[in-house]
Amino acid sequence: MDKLKVFAGSASARLAEDICEYLGVEMGKASVGCFPDGETSVKILDDVRGCDVFVVQSTCTPVNDHLMELLILMDCARRASASRITAVIPYYGYGRQDRKDEGRVPITAKLVANMVAAAGADRVLTIDLHASQIQGFFDIPLDHLFATPILGRYYKEAEIENLCVVSPDVGSLKMANAYAKMLGGDLAIVEKIRIDPNTTHASNLIGNVKGKNALLIDEQISTGGTIAGAAQLLKDKGARDIHVGATHAVFCDDVVARLGSAPITEIAVTDTIELDGRAGDLNVRVLTVARFLGEAMRRIHFDESVSILFNAWPEATLF
Repeated sequence: MDKLKVFAGSASARLAEDICEYLGVEMGKASVGCFPDGETSVKILDDVRGCDVFVVQSTCTPVNDHLMELLILMDCARRASASRITAVIPYYGYGRQDRKDEGRVPITAKLVANMVAAAGADRVLTIDLHASQIQGFFDIPLDHLFATPILGRYYKEAEIENLCVVSPDVGSLKMANAYAKMLGGDLAIVEKIRIDPNTTHASNLIGNVKGKNALLIDEQISTGGTIAGAAQLLKDKGARDIHVGATHAVFCDDVVARLGSAPITEIAVTDTIELDGRAGDLNVRVLTVARFLGEAMRRIHFDESVSILFNAWPEATLF
């Protein structure tokens, strides 16, 4: 492990420290800040020549600042003669801009993928991309992990009776189905109508939740509009307790007020994005992905299989 080095940008410093604790290595020393004019300033303080470098950074709010930190850290490591650089991006920002759904709009998720590779990344490690096709935007190896083992284990141990797993829209159906199979619950789907880029309406429910405890599963919570609307619809359809599980706590706009007024019992998220008090007085449970990512990084370092984590992790003694 002497040649394994872990560095972090300002968005994921706490998560990177927990990963280092799992791996049994010291956190790489780097200076990350800003010049007086706002330009990002980075200097790696450790010798990384010939090392296997992992740069941990979620590209969350402020997205552009954190993205630049990631790119510059990798460029810095490359120019310091690191043998291999892995961009560990727990939350991949710009992931929702993954296609041209109208004229004269960019595919920014592809642009960011090009930038990551151009900055020096030899491979990428990430969790729950907004759309699976983003994997194909990278011309370098990408390991796409899913938070299903983390959230699934939490809800399995919670032993929620009479459970129905609900997808808040058609796009999350595959994910919801995986949780339904893991937890042994029924499956339902909320039909969502998008009114504009920031507004949605939960119009109909496919399935039966009357008298059941519902688990709403999504890959991220941003403004909370989709989840709040779906939760209210489930309550109107006779659901009892409504639990919400999501990988990424993006939490922007008026999400606290929106979710606080919705009939939600508990929200469980992972620490791919640090909340830092942004959840207000919401009942939020944060589950760590540090060991999950740390094990993937260890396997990458020793050229071992990462795909085993998809199936074996829920039963792994390490977690």
